[in-house]
Amino acid sequence: MTETIQENKGVSQSIDFYKIFRVFLSRWYWIAATVGIALSIAWVYLWYTPPIYQTGASLKLEDSSPSSLGRDGGVQASNYNYTDKIQAESFTIRSNEVISNAVKTLDYKISYYLKGRVRTTELYPNVPFVIEIIKQDSVNFDRALYEVTAADDEHFNLYLADNDKLKTVYKYGQNINIGNMIFRIKDKIPGKSTYQFKFNSKEDFIGRAMGGLYIGEAARFTNVMSLSQTDANAVFAADILNAIMKEYVKYDIIQRRRSAKQTVDFIDSQLGFIDNEAGKSGSNLANFKTQNKLVDMSSSTSMTVGKLSDFEKQKTELKLKQFGIRQLQEQLNSNKSKIEIGLDLDGELNSGLSLLVTQLNSLLANREAKLSQFNSDSQPVKNIDQQIANVKASIRSSVDAMLKKNEQTIRYFDNQIAGVTQSMSTIPVKEQNFVKLQTNFEVNNKVRTFLSEKKLDAEMNAAAVVSGASIVNPAYPSYYAISPNANKAYSTALTLGLAAGFGLILLVRFLNPYIYDKETVESLTHTPIIGVIRKFPDFIDQDSRQALSLSKPKSVFAESVRSVRTNLSFLASHKQSKVICITSEISGEGKSFVTVNLASTLALIEKRVVLIAADLRKSKLHKAFGSDNKKGLSSLLSGQATLQDVMIHDDMHHIDFIPSGPVPPNPSELLHTEAMKELLKDLQAKYDYVLVDTAPVGLVSDAIPLIRSSDVNLFVIRSGVSQQRAANIPERLSREYGLSNLAIVLNAFGDDALYSNYYTTDYSRGGGNSTYYYSDYSGYSGSGYYDDENRKWWMFWKKK
Repeated sequence: MTETIQENKGVSQSIDFYKIFRVFLSRWYWIAATVGIALSIAWVYLWYTPPIYQTGASLKLEDSSPSSLGRDGGVQASNYNYTDKIQAESFTIRSNEVISNAVKTLDYKISYYLKGRVRTTELYPNVPFVIEIIKQDSVNFDRALYEVTAADDEHFNLYLADNDKLKTVYKYGQNINIGNMIFRIKDKIPGKSTYQFKFNSKEDFIGRAMGGLYIGEAARFTNVMSLSQTDANAVFAADILNAIMKEYVKYDIIQRRRSAKQTVDFIDSQLGFIDNEAGKSGSNLANFKTQNKLVDMSSSTSMTVGKLSDFEKQKTELKLKQFGIRQLQEQLNSNKSKIEIGLDLDGELNSGLSLLVTQLNSLLANREAKLSQFNSDSQPVKNIDQQIANVKASIRSSVDAMLKKNEQTIRYFDNQIAGVTQSMSTIPVKEQNFVKLQTNFEVNNKVRTFLSEKKLDAEMNAAAVVSGASIVNPAYPSYYAISPNANKAYSTALTLGLAAGFGLILLVRFLNPYIYDKETVESLTHTPIIGVIRKFPDFIDQDSRQALSLSKPKSVFAESVRSVRTNLSFLASHKQSKVICITSEISGEGKSFVTVNLASTLALIEKRVVLIAADLRKSKLHKAFGSDNKKGLSSLLSGQATLQDVMIHDDMHHIDFIPSGPVPPNPSELLHTEAMKELLKDLQAKYDYVLVDTAPVGLVSDAIPLIRSSDVNLFVIRSGVSQQRAANIPERLSREYGLSNLAIVLNAFGDDALYSNYYTTDYSRGGGNSTYYYSDYSGYSGSGYYDDENRKWWMFWKKK
């Protein structure tokens, strides 16, 4: 009865966090390399990227917090929001008119640069040499970048920055006609430096100023606006920001004085006409009095003239107010972003209408702010549009009522004037004409005096108007670069480098299809492992003669082979002689190498060993014994030679060997013959161990009859060469052919932590291959039992 190899159930494995740590520690130099590369890229980025600077300033808006409307105002009460006002004013600050006027105040026409080995630096506000523009087209002129270097004390070189081949030599002060302009360089260019310059238009700087401008609240619920400007030139950032704030203050004053200016212009147009009429009426009155020898009027006539002049004065005042009302109507109908109340209406508007105008301005500002976040068709904007329409309707209703009341009052005074004029028909014709002339003269004088007073009031009020904003903190150049941030760049590079290193390790493991350690084998198959053979410590030639000699008997490799030899003694232990078949999935996995080493170690303990090269297609086993392959197993099985003819006796290693022989045309059929069975039977009677090196079962079926007739079958899996599918082949063979004597040998184990399985088999629960004791001999370095162990530095110190 043949003793079978116990087939265990699935292994019990648990995560070993130390193994996970060793996976990453084994390739620490990968992580170090990726971190080094990332930090180098960050260093290059910081070196070549020009720094960006930021400066800040603050503006204070007028502290106007209008009270909410009451119920009598007809509009729902709302709290004043400084955020909306600041957002609305930010659109004004960013307007082309404000930015354009701010750029005008700077020296923008020529930009100078200093060319360095790594990057080019703008020299604003410094001027290394003066360029005088003699003639320049206002729009169409060349904006190319020029380079200039000193040639000698009287000449310099000028050429395009991107084409230094077209180099032209000019004298200092010589007129240069290029690109629709004429200019000259007056000052001597500093030597040993390369400078660049280009000509700019005002529009070239508008985008630069707008691109770096940021506006926001300095703090919540305050009327202070925070402004900042970012630019590659710290001085330019401060200068343009200060210029923008100053131009905004000027612009705000101009807008606030617009209503008063319109009133003054209207009064001036009226005064021109009244002055002319007053002059004519005065001349006519004087001529009439001279011609008719009249000195004075009667008291009744004087009273009539006084009434007429008073009525005309009040009528003129009403017309002036009517102009202010229509001005407010025009602003409502033109959908302006802000409504200004005329100075002549300040005393006429009731508190409800004033608050309506204030709320309309707040809603218009809020709408501008919403448009920066939403489309015009979005619901939040539509809600504000509806509120604006409701407030405008209320304002129009009040304005229409005021205009109607004003027109009724004017008609009343017209009727009064007509009544007084009618009452003068009862006096004599001469005196009647005198009264008319006197009335015209006094009315014109009173109206002129009234308009002059109103003009003076309007001009005084316009002069008293101040800006709705004041500069709290001006901007100063800040030479602390906000970008690129060295600390952030290096920390980001370090993080990305670590992530790339760890990711590379995980990617290599994820893409790895090979088996490296026994835990991986145990997780893929139930077939037991009887031993792990370590990687051979020296170079192995194609003949494998070093392994046969076992030149280092105290090496870890030699001990691992002995471990397999020891476990073989427990297999089919009831038999005095054992036939052991060694196979693998594909060639190159070391089945012949394992066969030679097992034969050598078995011979060392004085076992009678014969080794058969049964791979009739591609055997190289004869090279290990230094023999030819002219005769061998194929010759024996085909009847062309006897056993004595093909047997080779290696007296040095005490091993008998049968080479494979010439490649036959029918290798699989030869191994199926009765002659092969008889051969094994004969050898089994003479030897303790018959080792059969077969062809790979994953490529050909030659080894199947040998596997089925062997006492023990060893399936070789090579670490780093055998793919994971190889671990399933022993189970498939056992299932298909009813075998129970298959075991696995893991060959060339190198303890590469990168590819090791992060699970550890739990033998305490009876899982795994606890039937056979073996070790992979990892973790025993420095024990002093092996010649080729890697001693740690502290071991050498201890030995001394």
